[in-house]
Formats: sequence, structure tokens, C-alpha cells
Amino acid sequence: MTNTHQFPEDHVHYTWDKDPQPVLTIDSGDQVDFSTREVADDQFNKDSVTEDIATLDWAKVYPLAGPVEVRGAEPGDTLEVEILSLKPGSWGWMAILPGLGLLPDEFPDAYLRTFDLSDGHFIHFNDNIKVPITPFFGTMGVGPANAEGQVVMPPGTFGGNMDTRHLTTGTKLYLPVQVAGAMFSCGDGHAAQGDGEVCVTALECSMQASLKFRLIKGKKIPAPQFQTAGALTPQVDHKGFYGTTGVGPDLMASARDAIRSMVDHISENYGLEPKDAYLLCSLCVDLKISEIVDAGQYIVSALLPLAVFQENE
Repeated sequence: MTNTHQFPEDHVHYTWDKDPQPVLTIDSGDQVDFSTREVADDQFNKDSVTEDIATLDWAKVYPLAGPVEVRGAEPGDTLEVEILSLKPGSWGWMAILPGLGLLPDEFPDAYLRTFDLSDGHFIHFNDNIKVPITPFFGTMGVGPANAEGQVVMPPGTFGGNMDTRHLTTGTKLYLPVQVAGAMFSCGDGHAAQGDGEVCVTALECSMQASLKFRLIKGKKIPAPQFQTAGALTPQVDHKGFYGTTGVGPDLMASARDAIRSMVDHISENYGLEPKDAYLLCSLCVDLKISEIVDAGQYIVSALLPLAVFQENE
């Protein structure tokens, strides 16, 4: 029999730590309903402006709901997290944060935009561009072994800040248990994001979520794995894609080249300022490794879904 638990909204943590005290203890097969804060922990609101970035307290970034202890979980087991439902809050934000993102030299200045999500179906980027709302948690993970004040931003083999946009409703995420009780946490809700999250933010928002947990005893995996419920991009596959590429011996450099070219393409063809084109890339452009086996010259592609442009409807 499945028991349903409500995770208390007032319990968050901002780092990964060894031997944390669980906020909630559940059995394998149980469901937990979460209400998570947006990644800046309510330091922004729908009326925030770019100047507010300067006052951001980074110690309060990444408020995670957790830990949830799963009885009987031990290192060497796998925790299955089935994503039953995800509902973003009524608004969200995106930003260019100085020094971060794929192109920090090209975009050194702070920039913040907020968006109304009350439509429930689309993010209205401007009058001619709308991006489907496809919510997921940017951060889901079990407790990492030997962590002590470990920051949330980089992911690890335990999961964490994976920013994997395919972890949507219907997906099952598999996490390798590293500490007794698994000690699962989640947060960093996103209303939409492209593969790569290239400007370092997605559409950041609060999130209502229902997750179901199943412990798989004795199954050991080296890093997170997942199974989706269907096609990867079902809401934009009815139209074509425009691709730019980066070619060379360094995957990071090639990714940057592909995004530079995509920013130029969007700016030149759709009338956006470069900083808005960069945000749009982070919101809906997917980075792909197109080729990695030919004599050390790698190709990274950036794919823009044409369905987001109203002229293509």
C-alpha cells in the first residue's frame, strides 16, 4: 500500500552534508508531495529588475527540500524516483549572471527578466516567441558520500544539480545510494530549459511536485540513469530545427562556438538583442554532441526549435 507524505515547506538546506538529520522518513513505495522555492529562495519576485542581482545573497541560493530518508537504503542500492506530477508557480525568472554561463566574456553584464507563467502552457518570451512550459527539477539527488558543506551547483555521481530537462512528469530517475537512508533532496524548479542551460539559468520558478520512491536492493549503478515516458521534445517536434555547429579538438570550445553562432543567428533573423538571444538559447536551444570519434575533431551542434516562433505556426 502506498502512503502519501507532505514534505514540510519550512525545511530546506543549502549544501550537501554528511550525516544529515532526515526531515521525513518513508518506506519504499511511498509518495512524497513537495512545494519547493525558486532557486534564489524568494530573493527575487515578479517585479524584480536587473539591479537586484547585485544584492543576491549566494548563501541562500539553492534551497533544497530534504533530506528524505528511505528505510533500508544502503550504499550499493539504487533509488528509483518516479515523477508523478510537476506544476510550476505563477511566475519565474531568467538572468545573465556575471562570470557564469557558457559565454561570460561576451556577456559580462548582469541582466534579469521575469515572466508570467499563469498561461500554464507557454512562456511568452515576447509577442512573437512562445516556449512550451515543460517543468522539471534542476536538482534531485541522494546524499553524497563524505560531503561536508558541499555546494549544490556542480552535480556528481549522486545526482544533484543535473539540470537534465528530460526529468519531466512520467520519467523515472535512478540514483546510486551512497549513504544510509539515501537522504534524497530536490529543488531548483525549472519551467523550461534547453540542453546545456547555456546562460547558467533556466526559467527559474517554484514548484509543486509529487514523487514516488522505490528502493532497488543490491542494484549498483555508477551514476544517475533515467527512463522517459515518451519522446524527448514532443511539444516542438511538429516543426523543424535550425542548427549551428562548433568544430574543433575541445568539446567546451566547440559548444561555445555553436552557441555564439546561434546567438548571432537569432539576433540577425528574429530581431532580438544579443542578450535576449542568449537567454532564449538557454531556454530552448539543445546542445548535442554530433561527432566525437573522427581523429580528435569534435562537432557540437546547437538546435533551435522553429516551433517557438509564431510566424511558423
